[in-house]
Amino acid sequence: MQKKDIKILNAMDEIYTDNPEYGYRFIHAQLKEDGYAIGNNRVLKYMGILGIQAIYPTKKKLTSIKNSEHKIYPYLLKPYWEKIDKKTKRVKIETPNEIWSGDITYIRTNGGFMYLAAVIDWHSRAILSYKISNSMDATLATEVLEDALSKYPKPRIFNSDQGSQYTSKDHTDILKSFKIDISMNGKGRSIDNIMIERFFRTLKHNNIYISDYKSIKELKVGVKSYIHKYNFKRFHSSLDYKKPMNVYLESVKMVA
Repeated sequence: MQKKDIKILNAMDEIYTDNPEYGYRFIHAQLKEDGYAIGNNRVLKYMGILGIQAIYPTKKKLTSIKNSEHKIYPYLLKPYWEKIDKKTKRVKIETPNEIWSGDITYIRTNGGFMYLAAVIDWHSRAILSYKISNSMDATLATEVLEDALSKYPKPRIFNSDQGSQYTSKDHTDILKSFKIDISMNGKGRSIDNIMIERFFRTLKHNNIYISDYKSIKELKVGVKSYIHKYNFKRFHSSLDYKKPMNVYLESVKMVA
């Protein structure tokens, strides 16, 4: 693939991250406005390469390919959405380890795509575990889950999308062994897992897009540094300008 094609892919990635509701026509219009010479058909082709599609009415990512043979579990978080804060329009989770979410996102690099899997606590927005890999199989999801469970008290509910990495027997068996309730997004509803989707968006805008990582090693070091900053040093508006991991650790002590 030529450099000009990589440049267009990068531009499309940024447009989609800002506007996940955009279909190919809107992405094409934005690219044209930004000075790229490209037709609708090539935009569609490149959306396939990136694995993106407008989230309304559906969203399908390369990182969330469903396996029809795997069991799909019901979405258990609807009661929490019904108690949404009318003032802030935010879901309020009262305690840590009530809900964890897991997801995988792609990170574009000069050498191709890498994949980042992470687990987040909904109450504190703290990232409890993550891993970067050049593959996105079930092992990536299970290793991140196992790492989080080895460090912190188990959650009551674990939510994910319907991607095969999370519906796999290996992943669901871990959750069952810890007696964790399994919850999965409704079909095509990325908003059901909004906490970790927001984190991925923040990571890409505040780190990935503004960093010129020359190697996978640089990428891993940079992301590690950013996640530490996000957890321990970055104020979070939804936490009354407290820091996610500080909120998590203090809350865990209070619950204990």
